[in-house]
Amino acid sequence: MKKTKSLLIQLLSLLNQRFIKHERLRDNAPESFDSVFIANLIHVVENPSKALQECHRILRGRDRIEIVTFTGFGMSLWEKIKMGVRFSKAWGRPPAHTHSFSLEDVESMLGETGFVVEQSKLIGNRTKALFLVGRKN
Repeated sequence: MKKTKSLLIQLLSLLNQRFIKHERLRDNAPESFDSVFIANLIHVVENPSKALQECHRILRGRDRIEIVTFTGFGMSLWEKIKMGVRFSKAWGRPPAHTHSFSLEDVESMLGETGFVVEQSKLIGNRTKALFLVGRKN
């Protein structure tokens, strides 16, 4: 359990350092990918807009980005509490900059970073997630 928590902290620290310092993802050339898939990341990076800007930079032409990320929107208070307890047991205390975005929040960020939203929806029964598909504009 301690190794898992330590690894999570190290990974989040590395991701935040790269996006904050404007380092390029593995120094990839602009427009070098056909698609980007982000799962359970956008809500834990310190600056999600910078992460999306980097995704825009590395995508070719009008290629697409797909995002699936946790949200507390649409969850009852009890479900949020249970989720928090499960997370804390598995990973420890969440980072201070953890976000709970609405669909509108992520749609807006995508638009501001040069994407056109093609699909967006709230998914899940008790635990919720956002699912979005955007295309580079």
